[in-house]
Amino acid sequence: MSDDEREEKELDLSSPEVVTKYKSAAEIINKALQLVVSECKPKAKIVDICERGDSYIREQTGSMYKNVKKKIERGVAFPTCISVNNTVSHFSPLASDETLLEEGDVLKIDMGCHIDGFIAVVAHTHVLQEGPVTGRAADVIAAANTAAEVALRLVRPGRNNKDVTDAIQKVATAFDCKIVEGVLSHQMKQFVIDGNKVVLSVSGPETRVDDVEFEENEVYAVDIVTSSGEGKPKLLDEKQTTIYKRAVDRNYHLKMKASRFIFSEISQKFPIMPFTARALEEKRARLGLVECVNHDLLQPYPVLHEKPDDFVAHIKFTVLLMPNGSDRITSHPLQELQPTKTIDDPEIKAWLALGTKTKKKGKKGDKTEESTEAEPMDSTTNGAASQE
Repeated sequence: MSDDEREEKELDLSSPEVVTKYKSAAEIINKALQLVVSECKPKAKIVDICERGDSYIREQTGSMYKNVKKKIERGVAFPTCISVNNTVSHFSPLASDETLLEEGDVLKIDMGCHIDGFIAVVAHTHVLQEGPVTGRAADVIAAANTAAEVALRLVRPGRNNKDVTDAIQKVATAFDCKIVEGVLSHQMKQFVIDGNKVVLSVSGPETRVDDVEFEENEVYAVDIVTSSGEGKPKLLDEKQTTIYKRAVDRNYHLKMKASRFIFSEISQKFPIMPFTARALEEKRARLGLVECVNHDLLQPYPVLHEKPDDFVAHIKFTVLLMPNGSDRITSHPLQELQPTKTIDDPEIKAWLALGTKTKKKGKKGDKTEESTEAEPMDSTTNGAASQE
């Protein structure tokens, strides 16, 4: 076995050091999310809050592994985004943007952190108001949260990605909501935020992925976006796109000096993880990014929108498929929800009653069953299940 093969074989959850790095990244991102939620107030400027989130991640990760011989990469794995109301995701504006939060806004906060390339991501939906969330806003958040809880119980070794796609569709329908098209839940590996094993949010003739089975020691970013509208978001303005990821497998000789300058800066500062154009010199970035995107050197994360009066909710979490069961390492408690719908479907109730931990049964330990110690989600409440 070559050194490369040995290294790849060792760098999964079978290594305690890898588990520690995932959990350290998760602890930072959970606290960063808590900070961002606390900063979200009426008349606050979105770009300032996004900067606070990213700065916190850089500070916290920067203080770890400082005295090791081999330099360990660490920092922001996905820039802080705050997408408001019918905006679906990826809104992380440039410094010159003046957009403010308003009372009653439905905010989707999305962010990621990594230590040595081991990534923890999280997304959370928060309504800028006092008291319980009611009406269709509550429905759409409850749909996303319940779908996330079901997915947590179905993304486990031996299960299939198609089962998860079908289940989250069923949950959304129960709340008279739609799962938003085009959202993928990805396997994550060291320095890989969008691995090849994926779960489709919506299956259809135009979107097909390979059937895959989840396996022990894998890590997934389970990503669920729900809408009170059609769930078919549109790109309204390309200028709103600020988040990009370098396409490491593509090469092209850029013609413009501004493009070469900006691509060189990206290659040095952000060789692998998604980044925000806010971190680049703004005037040059505007010019240079266009050519980089046109020749597929950068993968854009577009800002998509549902219709103006639609509510959109987003829940994303990182789950480690450990030998003793699924370990959800990122989350944030939801506000009190009073949805207009309740779950009556026996199949959804059965999924929510499943545990997330497994225990060995029998002398040879060749069978596993659901542990009664696991914490099933109460299908009568729509708040977030507590995180261990």
